[in-house]
Amino acid sequence: MAASGGTGRDISVSTLANGMRLITEFIPHVRSIAVGVWMGTGSRQESAEQNGISHFIEHMLFKGTRNRSAEEIARAVDSIGGHLDAFTAKETVSYSAKVVDEHLPIAFDILSDLVLHPLFQPEDIEKEKGVVLEELKMEADNPEYLVHELFSASFWKGHSLGKPILGTRETVRRFSRETVEDYYRRVYVPSNIVITAAGNLDHGRLLEMTRARFEELPANGPVARDVAPSTHARINLRQKKSLEQIHVCLGVPCYPMPHEKRYAASVLNTLLGGGMSSRLFQNIREKRGLVYAVFSEISAFRDTGCISLYAGTSRESLREVVRLILEEFRRLKQELVPEEELRRAKDNLKGALLLGLESTSSRMANLARQYLYFGRFYGLEEMAASVEQVTAGEIQEAARSFFDTRHVALSVVGNLDGVRFSRKDLAC
Repeated sequence: MAASGGTGRDISVSTLANGMRLITEFIPHVRSIAVGVWMGTGSRQESAEQNGISHFIEHMLFKGTRNRSAEEIARAVDSIGGHLDAFTAKETVSYSAKVVDEHLPIAFDILSDLVLHPLFQPEDIEKEKGVVLEELKMEADNPEYLVHELFSASFWKGHSLGKPILGTRETVRRFSRETVEDYYRRVYVPSNIVITAAGNLDHGRLLEMTRARFEELPANGPVARDVAPSTHARINLRQKKSLEQIHVCLGVPCYPMPHEKRYAASVLNTLLGGGMSSRLFQNIREKRGLVYAVFSEISAFRDTGCISLYAGTSRESLREVVRLILEEFRRLKQELVPEEELRRAKDNLKGALLLGLESTSSRMANLARQYLYFGRFYGLEEMAASVEQVTAGEIQEAARSFFDTRHVALSVVGNLDGVRFSRKDLAC
């Protein structure tokens, strides 16, 4: 079934008998193909006891299948000059390969083998626990990661969105073959799997391959979804004497991924801290020299979202940096963005959208995300037009909705030496 629908993209969609979806985009002027197997659920589906199991299963799928050892998987991909990748996010898990078009059958056979025939050998599970525990230690030594995790745990308190994707030392140590296999059987099911591919491909040929390998999976009902989270405007200060810098994460609720005003939020984020010409970068780093790194970003999910800001600074400059961030919040609420600045932000965002869809890998991932979050596909022209339609008034409206003193959350990690913050200090 063709699904281009005026997107300017040659997109086709097919549904297998068991409910699985195959989505492809034909790009004739390239020689590569990127193909991915996507789970429509990520770490937010986990219970507190299961925290980290999605990421752990991602690791385990590379430890060998009924047909290949871990070494044979690596050799098979290297022998065709391909690239195999995987990641776990809050709402998705992805396994992907990028190869020259003639090697698609080999790459697809490897990917399907990984996803469908993992062994989950007890000795491999024990070894991989050690690997993940080392990964946790590595991240714990990264203060930027640490402050973001502290912020998330506080902002989404009591909800799985606030749990770390990697899990914790306690949860990872408890994983067994039984718990891993049980979670795998419940999540790796047709209604939760989408296969996407982009490049110099033939949809019909890939559909035949998909049916040959995945149609054996029995149809199932939809995977249960969790409830939408509440957000919490908490202040968290974590003493860590070994750090030279103070690391700050400050954020507020914003629109979820499918929200009709999401483009206004994206332009606002670009203006605020999305690049070198952004207000935060220019006013805090360039004019005052108070930080090396400062930026804002949007974390948007299917039913909630957050716009957060990160800065690394000295203890002496901490209060001034927080004050300047809140001052930018107030300016966006009180003053319309000047036309020249709005133009620059729109062009920045449109350029990022265009560059973000340059490769077959990014197109493949874009197909999955658009299907999972929107159930339809957007072309570059439509996305660019949506950015263009954002007005200064809509940005001010979004700022007034987001930047409420009652909803500002703050997390700080570093050698704080008695530093304190109150709600009054976060007035915006």
